[in-house]
Amino acid sequence: MPAGLMIPARNMPSMISGNGNVGGFGTSSGLTLGQIMFQPNMMEGQLHPLEMTQNTSESEIARMRDEEFDSTTKSGSDNHEGASGDDQDPRPKKKRYHRHTQHQIHEMEAFFKECPHPDDKQRKELGRELGLEPLQVKFWFQNKRTQMKTQHERQENTQLRAENEKLRADNMRFREALSTASCPNCGGPTAVGQMSFDEHHLRLENARLREEIDRISAIAAKYVGKPVVNYPLLSSPMPPRPLDFGAQPGTGEMYGAGDLLRSISAPSEADKPMIIELAVAAMEELIRMAQMGEPLWMTSLDCTTSMLNEEEYIRTFPRGIGPKPTGFKCEASRETAVVIMNHINLVEILMDVHQWSTVFSGIVSKATTLDVLSTGVAGNYNGALQVMTAEFQVPSPLVPTRESYYVRYCKQHAEGTWAVVDVSLDNLRPSPTVRCRRRPSGCLIQEMPNGYSKVTWVEHVEVDDRGVHNLYKQLVSSGHAFGAKRWIATLDRQCERLASVMATNITTGDVGVITNQDGRKSMLKLAERMVISFCAGVSASTAHTWTTLSGTGADDVRVMTRKSVDDPGRPPGIVLSAATSFWLPVSPKRVFDFLRDENSRSEWDILSNGGVVQEMAHIANGRDTGNCVSLLRSANSSQSNMLILQESCADPTASFVIYAPVDIVAMNVVLNGGDPDYVALLPSGFAILPDGTPASAGGIGDAGSAGSLLTVAFQILVDSVPTAKLSLGSVATVNNLIACTVERIKASLSCENA
Repeated sequence: MPAGLMIPARNMPSMISGNGNVGGFGTSSGLTLGQIMFQPNMMEGQLHPLEMTQNTSESEIARMRDEEFDSTTKSGSDNHEGASGDDQDPRPKKKRYHRHTQHQIHEMEAFFKECPHPDDKQRKELGRELGLEPLQVKFWFQNKRTQMKTQHERQENTQLRAENEKLRADNMRFREALSTASCPNCGGPTAVGQMSFDEHHLRLENARLREEIDRISAIAAKYVGKPVVNYPLLSSPMPPRPLDFGAQPGTGEMYGAGDLLRSISAPSEADKPMIIELAVAAMEELIRMAQMGEPLWMTSLDCTTSMLNEEEYIRTFPRGIGPKPTGFKCEASRETAVVIMNHINLVEILMDVHQWSTVFSGIVSKATTLDVLSTGVAGNYNGALQVMTAEFQVPSPLVPTRESYYVRYCKQHAEGTWAVVDVSLDNLRPSPTVRCRRRPSGCLIQEMPNGYSKVTWVEHVEVDDRGVHNLYKQLVSSGHAFGAKRWIATLDRQCERLASVMATNITTGDVGVITNQDGRKSMLKLAERMVISFCAGVSASTAHTWTTLSGTGADDVRVMTRKSVDDPGRPPGIVLSAATSFWLPVSPKRVFDFLRDENSRSEWDILSNGGVVQEMAHIANGRDTGNCVSLLRSANSSQSNMLILQESCADPTASFVIYAPVDIVAMNVVLNGGDPDYVALLPSGFAILPDGTPASAGGIGDAGSAGSLLTVAFQILVDSVPTAKLSLGSVATVNNLIACTVERIKASLSCENA
């Protein structure tokens, strides 16, 4: 293990913040053409609907709780006299109430301020002092807690009403702005089909406000008892625009999204019991799938993977989401690994859509939580139930993404053992556009000593993969593209990366190692944002419309454009993204080592002008020496104020070399611990995958594997004016740049291979 890699303590705090970025750290110019629910907590004491077992005492408490709620409309000091549920006469009889004395109330209120949740011993002692039964004391404290919670909810409702009024005023202001929109050139009304840029931005903002109003309306309705007035949309929904990028993972805001994810909304009340029943059955199936061996799981001939026996599966699990659709293929895999993260932190990552989509940004292109049916009990995610949509990707424009609508259920099975399961809900809303169904898939997490966790991952899907390009068919059909091995390898690598973020024992002897703790966090956060942006802009997502360029004589190059405005993380203007994928008769490890090495960069990097590239500083973030974040500088660069931020990372299933030009002044701010979110960058780079042949089963780390699938992608600012028109000359220049880069890589690796 390299210097600087920290072994976390058993109870290490969560290493990822709630907004999806690495906790305590997060993410100037890009390449230009000229250079080349809210969900309220459950009512206190309410039993969770998904609990599988209850003991007798819990049942008695539930009965007494029902009686107690009948009396909550009385004064806070009123309570019925306790009686065992077993001793009650079945005939209805009038409840008796006992009014406490002022002295009793005063003493209990004083005790409540110190301890609102007394235990049995404290209740008995207090009852003895005040001449009350322990059950009377217990009910008084329960009613008092309910009173306090009701007061808090009223205050919160008042605040929500005020926020809603503010949003309504903003909504009306945007409505007026849109009604008076005019052409910036002539001052007249905008022409149909030629929306002004300000109007476009206002419509985006209005859509965001619309969602905010709906959310607050739903919350307010819970407490007021009637919905807040809904205001109509100011304009019809915007149609998909060609050549647009999707949004960042986890945001759920995208244009040009597929019909499936666009048409899905939160489940109805009538659907929820069925969803709960399906989730409970899926959890049982996942646990058995994770623990069973033969004949359900058969070992492959090379003894490296487990294969599912489909006939045995159908016999073992006759229930579920129904038979496999016609034309669909089954992909099932299981993988186990020990990762350097506390089991509670892992559960938090999986149950927070922002953290989950950030950690697995190479696999998840976007994800959204549609509804939270349960937040869990006892202050954790035990029993949490979420309805979600997600889109899963391979970093190449040649492999269509997989959309899925499913429920995610989390449950603690024993001390230190948790499980999180996903299962598709497509049967609730059948659609001919569904091309992927998730049978019970997820992971079993077991606590290990010294802050480690043992994770067993099961991935089981049925998919229509006819849209996959021939180049990637072997990789996808082998299960390595979307299977459990890729999920577990990504998790293992990200856990190492997160451990390096928290490292404090950095060796100062190595030249170029960044030891400033705040600087390390800021630089790693910036690199993380760079990687997420690269992955979100390179796959064949439904939010992306690629245009294929032909007639170049080289591999097909696919391009798309996006307008960047008011985004501090990207330079303003028109951004052109170009990507191509091709096969190399070289092992993934050799391709990775060649591309990440600054000494060989001049062989393929046209923009370095053949100059020597030097590493100025770096941060190691994994066991492998290739896993690091570096700051590079080109000796022959015409831009003396520019550096190159690069992250290289590899695991047994995929590797990446991603970089972006950054302003030296902005990087000095970041290295001193400044906020990296305002550093504008446009990432370019490479995604390297094994080609899926049996000889490459060893993956990235196997030097003797057969071949590699390499995706090359550039994001380049072609015009700093967002409203400018994209010229064919700009497209031709970028196309030429990527084609020359591909030829240089092929030539260098062919010579090296010879």
